[in-house]
Amino acid sequence: MIEIDISAKLGKFSLQVNFEAERGITALFGPSGSGKTSLIRLIAGLETPDSGLIQISGRTLFDKSSDINLPVHKRNVGYVLQEANIFPHLTIRQNLTYARWAGRRSRIINIKDVCKVLGIEKLLDRMPDKLSGGERQRVAIGRALLSDPSVLLLDEPLSALDHSRKLEILPFLEQIRDRYDIPMIYISHSVDEITRLADYLLVLKNGKQSIFGPIESVLRNLDIRGSGDALEAGSLLNGVCTGFDNNVALAQIDIGEQILQLPIAAMRIGAQVRLRIKASDVALALSKPDGISIQNMLVGKITALRQTDPSHVTVDLQIGTQQIRSHITKKAAMDLALEESKSCIALLKAVALEGRGDP
Repeated sequence: MIEIDISAKLGKFSLQVNFEAERGITALFGPSGSGKTSLIRLIAGLETPDSGLIQISGRTLFDKSSDINLPVHKRNVGYVLQEANIFPHLTIRQNLTYARWAGRRSRIINIKDVCKVLGIEKLLDRMPDKLSGGERQRVAIGRALLSDPSVLLLDEPLSALDHSRKLEILPFLEQIRDRYDIPMIYISHSVDEITRLADYLLVLKNGKQSIFGPIESVLRNLDIRGSGDALEAGSLLNGVCTGFDNNVALAQIDIGEQILQLPIAAMRIGAQVRLRIKASDVALALSKPDGISIQNMLVGKITALRQTDPSHVTVDLQIGTQQIRSHITKKAAMDLALEESKSCIALLKAVALEGRGDP
């Protein structure tokens, strides 16, 4: 559990946040200068709040009312920056075990296990200048993990990498999230990274907490814009791959008694997947249409319908135990006579695969 309720004035900039998150990844999103890095520096102890409380897994790092303010070296945090700041004069093995042979942490997480999870077993005897950017960043993540932290703080850890290197590291971050019971706070301007990894989403604007909650609920309720990247309102659906058609390169994704087909080169049967669907990419019909190129259609029941501007309405549909959101014109909703509890068909014009793991 992460519990943070703090106010801080840092020069001319003020920050105020109040949220609680359980295990998993809490993503921080917002425009440049909104306070994302300032927040994790406050958690790490590199800056000091003016008031409030910081607790990680029941351990108090800062409490103004009780005059508690643990120094950086006693906070037990792992910190990963944009650049992989690993020691150039040490081998990869020495970098990974630095916190331990420096005598600062107990041996709880096994180095062989971490190396396997991050795919760096064959790099241990190399020097940092012999590694690619993606390899160096994996080593930096491994070093932070091997310090046995109570929380991992990741400040845009993939921003310095090209697209292919990012795709290389994202599955490793998913494995860390799923394998180790360590909360993670993850800063990114990338919509794809956040929707793939995050369990919770905190949106900051001008040092203020705009919205916080489970990522599924936040995405359904907000259009937000980061640094050149829009996080458009929509839905996240969780499913499992139940089949793959090699002839047409389509994976069958079961989202709970209904199937979606996803074009992809290959996918392992049993793989857990997360799908992102923008509200603007969901059309509605009262019955399944014929002669249409849209292949993915889901039967659902309307749970909410509300006007969002003079011309448009937002429609929420219950699809099994999950929800999907559609953004359509007011005229279309009137023509279809849409209302709560009415059944209809969601036509998915685009579905984005945001992540998959091992079965």
